[in-house]
Amino acid sequence: MKEFQCGSLVPGCDWHTRAEEEAEVMRRAVEHMRETHGETTIRETMVEAIRSRIQKVRDAA
Repeated sequence: MKEFQCGSLVPGCDWHTRAEEEAEVMRRAVEHMRETHGETTIRETMVEAIRSRIQKVRDAA
């Protein structure tokens, strides 16, 4: 299970997502950046910043 906490990139944002695949976490995070934070262009640096903040978490029992 992979997790991204938006607050690790955008201070004060409480949004987070979890998915089995990193690609799905990235898709959701990019969508969130566009819809919530008004990012119209997602540059490679943004993708790298998101990817570097994705953490592996244990599945909830």
